[in-house]
Amino acid sequence: MIRRFGEPVKSGQRYRLRHGVYAILMQGDSVLTTFQMEPTPEFQLPGGGIDRGEQPVAALHREVIEETGWKIEVTRRLGAFRRFAYMPEYDLWAEKLCTIYLAQPILRLGPPTEPGHTAVWLPAAEAALRLGNAGDRAMLAELLAGPR
Repeated sequence: MIRRFGEPVKSGQRYRLRHGVYAILMQGDSVLTTFQMEPTPEFQLPGGGIDRGEQPVAALHREVIEETGWKIEVTRRLGAFRRFAYMPEYDLWAEKLCTIYLAQPILRLGPPTEPGHTAVWLPAAEAALRLGNAGDRAMLAELLAGPR
């Protein structure tokens, strides 16, 4: 069973399933995040939706470059969670199935190319508190806690 985070499902609301991939990008004790101004200013794990016909890891590489300007090397899949949310940029109620990968930033290509995004390095413990959604925070906290 995949864990669910965030706001409860709204009774009677139809949601469209949207698959997404996101990266925890560690370098030492820091995490590379993306700060997005709209629709709500918040820190996020870099990543996003998988385009039709696109493979998940290819989508992750594309999204991380767009949102941070960094080329990455994917280490492993950490897990997945889902959340139900309204996405104002698409005027869409979505059931977001979020798959999280651990990856290494390996080369800064330049600034983010996606408007409204800024790459920000945060101390990992601070990022675990400041990321904008509960699923991202939980996945990072579990990684930082180490193996059980």
